[in-house]
Amino acid sequence: MSQLDPGWLDTQYNNRARVPEHVAIIDRWRQASQLVREQSPACRIGLAYGEGSDETVDVFPAAEPDAPVLVFIHGGYWRALDKADHSFIAPSFVADGAAVVIPNYSLCPAVSIEHIALQMTRLVAWTVRHAPAFRADPGRIALVGHSAGGHLAAMMLGCRWKDVDPGLPLQPLRGALSISGLYDLEPLRHTPFIAPDLKLTPASVKRLSPAFFPRPKRPLYAVVGGDESEEFLRQNQMIRDQWGPTAVPVCETLAGRHHFDILHNLVEPAGRLHHLALRLLDLR
Repeated sequence: MSQLDPGWLDTQYNNRARVPEHVAIIDRWRQASQLVREQSPACRIGLAYGEGSDETVDVFPAAEPDAPVLVFIHGGYWRALDKADHSFIAPSFVADGAAVVIPNYSLCPAVSIEHIALQMTRLVAWTVRHAPAFRADPGRIALVGHSAGGHLAAMMLGCRWKDVDPGLPLQPLRGALSISGLYDLEPLRHTPFIAPDLKLTPASVKRLSPAFFPRPKRPLYAVVGGDESEEFLRQNQMIRDQWGPTAVPVCETLAGRHHFDILHNLVEPAGRLHHLALRLLDLR
């Protein structure tokens, strides 16, 4: 089958069609997240990190000062979901000694992926500036992203931060964990269920595909579920092949996990993804 056959691409990239129970899973995320916010009196909801109405962030402060910061970027193919669906990520990492930052961003098709990536640069800059206000160390920031969020996390490792803000360090990030990430966007330009919303062009694919960026100096951990599609497995291996083992020291498949329940492993204290995130935060 041609890798640009539209029907085949839909079967590869339409994760909601591949996992019929996704509705129940996302509903559980939302219910758990609402409970987390209700039971976290120290959390700060809807802080502005930029001027746009969607440029808001929820912060779950650390219990002790000078904590590392985990920034979690949600997925949804750049066109769905919300930070409010993902508060459930925070408690296990706060318990481990981290502060947790969960941003929103604007969604396609109202904006482009490029616009969203620029929003994430503003979010990182905001986190560096404001970390001390939520008991955190601005020199210990790591990103974790799921699906489209994994793509955005990889993008941030290649950012020229001095162009964003001359006051920022050359690289303010300790590294990134990308869960079921996307690194070559060319197939999505030909995938019928998503292409009209993303409006990718050959030029934007080139600008927005991390696999073709220079190798970053900070590590990317790339993990995909063993029950995900051939294309997601290929994308995960591709970033290691393109960037090399020094830039991508972890490139793994998590057995028995699909595109949605892989995220549960991140919050399980014994989970491999939880362990990898703690490693980036220097908490393990």
